[in-house]
Amino acid sequence: THTNTLGLSAESTGGGPETQGTHTHTHTHTHTHTHTLTHQGFVDSITELLKVRGEAQKLKSQVTDTNRRLQDDGKDLLGCMEELQQCRLQQRNIASTVEKLSLCLPVLETYSRLQEQMRAKRYYPALRTLEQLEQTCLPRAGRYRFCSIMADNIPHLRTHIRDTAMTQLKDFLESIRKHSDKIGETAIRQAQLQRSLDSSAQPRPLIGRRVRKEAGPGAKGHDSMMEQNEDEEEEDVPGAQELVDFSPVYRCLHIYTVLGLRDEFENYYRKQRRKQARLVLQPHSNMHETLDGYRRYFNQIVGFFVVEDHVLHTSQGLVNRVYVEELWELALSKIVAALRTHSSYCDNPDLVLDLKNLIVLFADTLQGYGFPVSQLFDMLLEIHEQYGEILLKRWNLTFRQVLDQDNYSPIPVSTEQEYKNYTSMFPFQDPELEKLPFPKKLPFSEFVPKVYNQLKEFIYACLKYSEDLHLSSTEVDDMIRKSTNLLLSRTLSHCLQYAIKKKNVGMAELVQVIINTTHLEQSCHFLEEFISNITNVPPDAINSTKLYGTSTFKDARHAAEAEIYSSLNAKIDQFLQLADYDWMSPLQSGSNLQLQPSDFLIDLITFLQSTFSVFTNLPGKVAQTACMSACKHISTSLMQLLLDPEVRQISIGVLHQLDADVRECEGFARAGPVAGFQGDTLLLAFSDLRQLLDLFTQWDWSSYLADYGKPTCKYLRVNPHAALALLEKMRETSRKNVVFAQFRKSDRDRHKLIDTVIKQLRNLICSNLATN
Repeated sequence: THTNTLGLSAESTGGGPETQGTHTHTHTHTHTHTHTLTHQGFVDSITELLKVRGEAQKLKSQVTDTNRRLQDDGKDLLGCMEELQQCRLQQRNIASTVEKLSLCLPVLETYSRLQEQMRAKRYYPALRTLEQLEQTCLPRAGRYRFCSIMADNIPHLRTHIRDTAMTQLKDFLESIRKHSDKIGETAIRQAQLQRSLDSSAQPRPLIGRRVRKEAGPGAKGHDSMMEQNEDEEEEDVPGAQELVDFSPVYRCLHIYTVLGLRDEFENYYRKQRRKQARLVLQPHSNMHETLDGYRRYFNQIVGFFVVEDHVLHTSQGLVNRVYVEELWELALSKIVAALRTHSSYCDNPDLVLDLKNLIVLFADTLQGYGFPVSQLFDMLLEIHEQYGEILLKRWNLTFRQVLDQDNYSPIPVSTEQEYKNYTSMFPFQDPELEKLPFPKKLPFSEFVPKVYNQLKEFIYACLKYSEDLHLSSTEVDDMIRKSTNLLLSRTLSHCLQYAIKKKNVGMAELVQVIINTTHLEQSCHFLEEFISNITNVPPDAINSTKLYGTSTFKDARHAAEAEIYSSLNAKIDQFLQLADYDWMSPLQSGSNLQLQPSDFLIDLITFLQSTFSVFTNLPGKVAQTACMSACKHISTSLMQLLLDPEVRQISIGVLHQLDADVRECEGFARAGPVAGFQGDTLLLAFSDLRQLLDLFTQWDWSSYLADYGKPTCKYLRVNPHAALALLEKMRETSRKNVVFAQFRKSDRDRHKLIDTVIKQLRNLICSNLATN
């Protein structure tokens, strides 16, 4: 542009033909109008004009040259200007590129960090990086293809992170389900160790409890803390939780929280844990067979709730206290029901005792984690009743074995040491026996110290169950005494009855049972002291249960005494069954006083003499009662033989034979077969039969009828009904004799006399009835 302008100016300066013509025309016209001007002036003007044209030509040449040079120089300048323009454009492009790269590089760096975190499986930081990439980096970078690809890939990455976290959580849930047994075993072992170390006066600390830290999605510094959790979990108090890596739970919780799916995660976790709880709480069908079955069951339950307690205190609301308490209430009801059912199948007291110890340890472990376990201890008191029943069954067999193996003979001791051994086993003191030289005999048989020791063993077994049940001394004492009372009043009582009632028990055995039960009865207060010593509760304390041992042994002794009486009478009956009286035997004239006792009666008396010889050690009046009972039974039986309705006729001769037999019995009574009777007390057993026989053999009816009812009557114990029945039998015999004796006068007179006496007896009976 500058060059062209210069060119135009040059042409104007130089003046063209047209310009000159115009100038000349103007000058002529001027000349015409100014005729006054001189011609010289015209010539001068022309001359000057010509000079000007030369100068103009020079000027034009210079201008043209200058223009050419300027044009040449302008081309270089234009080239430089274009180069400058291109440089400026490149600078702007570079600046724009740098600016764009400065926005894209964070995206690439962030994405690279994301890929690295994904490869390292640090999913929570990756999720936070993904959030930064999506919300900050990509919007600043602009719309580039790689940004679009990244943006499209973000949902897939989130889904991958979520699915991976859920997979890890499922693996975690499966792992703790498989290892809950080991977790619980460790927790219980630690509780057992802690209990052994703790002083009873100090409160028991929580066992294996994870240290609580305030951390959660809503806390300040959460991002940095969660990143730290990826590398290092919270510190644990040494406990069962060391066996478990809880990072998958925290990681999945944080990931779902960032994704806005926390509620979904909580519901899933709780649902899965409830399912696992149902599996854990379902006992095996054969759990009751061994202690290991119960142990595995308890270990799994403890392991489950140790995990839940740890999650409760470290996950900031994944599970809450209400959820855990509801789960524990459900578990507690199922545990109690399962233990009641399976323990009822058990008949081994040792297994029940081990089970009780295991339940106590189980309860103490969970109590250490803050779970209420009072129902478990209540159930243990229920199992105590079952334990007591099992003990009673075992001791029933033991007592029966002791009684069956006993020889029912006094224990011989030949040395002082042997004597001390027995007296240390059983509290026995007898100053008179101690003075006697060795060898000597203890009054009781072997089953006395054995039974006494078994009673103490039973008390020890009851005490073992009451340990660690958090019961007071009074409650323990009451439990032991009630169980011991059942053992005495039911088990031992039945065993003693069995020993007394079983077949082939001789009189000597029954006598020894009475002696033994007497000594056991006397030892009851020693048992009271024994229980008081181990429970530290005095026996005379208020509301203290008393032992029933005294009444138990008294009842057994009375049963043995009754058995002696009945056995003795049964033996007497066996002899009496041999009685073969000839009811129609005639009276041998002049020989009635020389009649010999019947053979069966002689044998009976011999048996009684040998039997009562072993009654010398019987306590109290047992021997006297047995002897009196035997004599009364003999008298009553002989009386029944006389009055038996089957015997329709009877002669005076058989009455004399009976009189001889009764005299033999009276001789036995006078001889004093057992000590302790005063005077002729034992003879009173035969007084009814003696007076009846005297009345008939002496035929002293006048005295009987005249003095009947008077205290001084010689035949005061003769019953008129019995006398009438016997007379009627004699009348039948008399009638028969009258027929076959060709009506001898003596027989007819006797027959009339009998009829007269019968009539008088009937009148006597009738008058007595009217009087009454």
